[in-house]
Formats: sequence, structure tokens, C-alpha cells
Amino acid sequence: MTRYVLKRLAGAALVLLALSVLVYALFYVAPGDPARLACGERCNPQQIAQVRERLGLNESVVAQYLHFLQGVFAGRDYSTGTSVVHCDAPCLGLSYQNDQQVTRLILERLPATASLALGALVVWLVVGVGTGLLSALRRGGPTERVLTVLTLAATGTPVFILGLLLLMVVCAYLQWLPFPSYVPLGEDPEQWAWNMLLPWLTLGFFESAKYARLTRSSTLETLAEDHIRTFRAYGVGERTVVTRHALRGAIPPVVAVSAVDLGYVFGGAVLTESLFGIPGLGKTLLDGVRSIDLPVVVGVVMVMGVVVVLAGVVADLLYAAADRRVVLT
Repeated sequence: MTRYVLKRLAGAALVLLALSVLVYALFYVAPGDPARLACGERCNPQQIAQVRERLGLNESVVAQYLHFLQGVFAGRDYSTGTSVVHCDAPCLGLSYQNDQQVTRLILERLPATASLALGALVVWLVVGVGTGLLSALRRGGPTERVLTVLTLAATGTPVFILGLLLLMVVCAYLQWLPFPSYVPLGEDPEQWAWNMLLPWLTLGFFESAKYARLTRSSTLETLAEDHIRTFRAYGVGERTVVTRHALRGAIPPVVAVSAVDLGYVFGGAVLTESLFGIPGLGKTLLDGVRSIDLPVVVGVVMVMGVVVVLAGVVADLLYAAADRRVVLT
């Protein structure tokens, strides 16, 4: 087990290194001038040149990348024009737009994204697994047909349409909830939960359709296996067959996919964060791309890569724990 984890972490380090090289290469060939955007529309060419020099954009892309690696492993000193700022390792650079340390910016935004991702995870597991299990146990009946239609509708509905519908119905028409406004958990836990409810439901309902299909197919496949027929032939009750044996075979794929999806949501829930005004990593990444803020984009992408890779390792471990036939090597 330890050897497997160390091997996966070594592979993850190589993946993150390649990811950082790719992001730098893409931004090097991308159109636009970060110095002009950071300086503003009223800057003259001389001021833009000063900003470009301060940001280190006059250096080659290789030199910029090596300085980035130096900051990650040993920290760096940055000139803000009037003073020198030291950034401790792991330093992901300073934002071109406001000279804020990217590491600190990400740590400030991470709780909002974690709140969204973990709450949505609960929703999509409860709704998706419950719907899929019910569809498998009611196969061929009207319950399965209704659930299949709902699942297909959820699959084909974009997440921002789903979010808008919830806002219009719950907040505008029924007025059960005020329009969401993100409140940090540490400030007011009750208001945090109420304001995160619609974002959780939006992302959770969107993802739950996939888990409903996965749970249904895994359960039906397990129920058709020989040992299940043997249990039934020996008179084992249907409830025992389902809860002790069928679910044991159906849950491992769901657990593995959930861990990976949780990693992707940490940086991929841009639409949900933008729709509900959640100051998370996805919205930060989108703003960084719009303003060609390379340190912010690289930093967020690196954090997303770390979360996805770690989620993959956790998924493998959970899969092996849930299914004893799986051996990690």
C-alpha cells in the first residue's frame, strides 16, 4: 500500500510539472499584453514598458518558468515598484493585477470552493445513488420510467439553466429563500448553509444524473451474477440480498467516480460559482484568464491538478477497500 501511494505521488509530481510547462507555453503564444492590462488603458508606452519590466515579462519564457519553479521550492523576492516583497515557498507568484500573493489568494478562495464541492457531493450521492438503486429494484415498472425521464432531463439540462430555474422558482416566485449571497462558514454557520443550499442543489442535481445511471447499471449487473441467484435459491430474503450483497458490488464504482469528480469540481464549477456569486477557485481562474494574469492562472491550475491527482489516489484506495478483489500494485 505504501509503495503504491509513493509511486502515485511521484507520478503526480511529474504530471504537475508537465501541467505547469503546458500552461506557460499556452500563455506565451496567447494573444494579448498582460503589462497593458495591468497598467490600465490610460498608460503611455513608457509606463507600460516599466510595468513589463517590473513583472519580468521582458525575460524569456524559459527564464520566467525557472523563476516560477524557484518560487515554488525556495521562495522569491518581488519588486512592486516602490518596495521589495518576499514570498515564502511554496510561492506561486504575485498577481499582475493587484500584486497580491497568489498562494494567499488561493487560500482565501479555497474554503468557498470546498463548501460548494463537499455540499454538492452529499446531494449527488444521496439523490443519484438513491434514484439509481430505486430504478434497478423497480425495473420495468412505472417508477423506473419516471425516474429514467427525470434522469435524462437532468443530463440534458445545462447547469446554469438548472440554477436559473431554481433561483426563479425558489427565490423569485415562491420566495422561500432570499437570493443567495456567500457567507463564510466561520462568520455565520446558519447563513452559510442557507445561502449555499441552492448552489449545492444546482450542482448536486446536475451531477446526480450520472450517478443514477451508474448505480442502476452496477446494481443490475450485480443482481444478475451467479452468487445472487444462489442466495435467492437458498431462500435468502430479497432485502438481505440487496443490502448485503447487491449494494456491495454496486457501490465501489460510485465511490471511485465520486472521488475523481470531487477533484474536478474544485476548479471546474465555474458556471455555478459565477451564477451564485461564490468567490471560489473557478471564478478566480476565469477572472485570471480574462485579464491574462498568468501567475493566478498557473497557481489555480496547479492547485486543481493537485486536487485531481490526490482525488484519483483516494479513489483507488477507496475502490480497493470496497472491493477486496482489487489489489493495488
